[in-house]
Amino acid sequence: MTLSINTNTSSMVALETLSATGKELSATENAVSTGKKVSTAADSPAAFGISSQIGGDIAGQSAVNDGLSYASQVVSSTTTAANSIISVLQSVQNAVTGLENNEGNTTSLGQINDELNGYMKQIDTIARDATVKGINLLATSTKDGLGITATNMTYVTGLQGDTQTISGFTASIVADTGASGTAGSLTDALGLTTGSTVGVNPTSNLFLTGTGASIALAGTGGGAALIDLVKNAITAMTNVTSQLGSNSKMITQMSSFGQAQADDLTAASGALTDADMSAESAKLTSLQTKQSLGIKSLSIANNSSQNILSLFQ
Repeated sequence: MTLSINTNTSSMVALETLSATGKELSATENAVSTGKKVSTAADSPAAFGISSQIGGDIAGQSAVNDGLSYASQVVSSTTTAANSIISVLQSVQNAVTGLENNEGNTTSLGQINDELNGYMKQIDTIARDATVKGINLLATSTKDGLGITATNMTYVTGLQGDTQTISGFTASIVADTGASGTAGSLTDALGLTTGSTVGVNPTSNLFLTGTGASIALAGTGGGAALIDLVKNAITAMTNVTSQLGSNSKMITQMSSFGQAQADDLTAASGALTDADMSAESAKLTSLQTKQSLGIKSLSIANNSSQNILSLFQ
């Protein structure tokens, strides 16, 4: 064996081994601290690039899911309003059913008229208040008061930009009730009032006409025709709740699908970048041991040069 004070081959080998162990140990410690085996492009350009793209899809799907939640709230608010209006219409039917029994009694008819006008106001107020961030599916126009900016709603259902639209229900209500002309308010659309100003409470109804001693049943056909008027209105609002239920079901299904999509994307990204912590833990222990042994080996190699001194004693 050649002994040299200029070249210590054992020390060089020990140093190279220790340096390599140090690099591996640093990478392992980073994986343990971040939980990722690929945290930068330097770790794996391909995996990092694909993971970054998937990250964008995850963010996009999160936005879609938020939009679906918002759409669900709009539909829920509209459904609550529609159910409340049906409840009021049932009270209207109860009041109208007794009209013929009070025909000729102007005092009673006047009281019922005030009651009916109150119901008309409730219906229109509920419809105007069913507004969520400017969207109102029961309003007859964007001029219906209370900051209404849209009478329909379009929402995104998927990452590729697919959309669904819920149109305002005024047109279908008019079609179901046979109301004529352009509806000024929801009660106009329901065929219960006519000529109302958009955003203003109605002051009359289509069940009674006149005032004071001249108040009487409206139209022809008597009480039966007036009851049919209310029944048509209830049917129209029931159809609205049915359509809202269908939309709510679709949104719920798309929300569930969207959440599953987000979970799948997260899992795909994790498969590319997440570290196996049990494996990294075992590797960390092994490298720490190798580092300690490397330091000891380097120390021994460095001390070998001191043995040369014994040759000159």
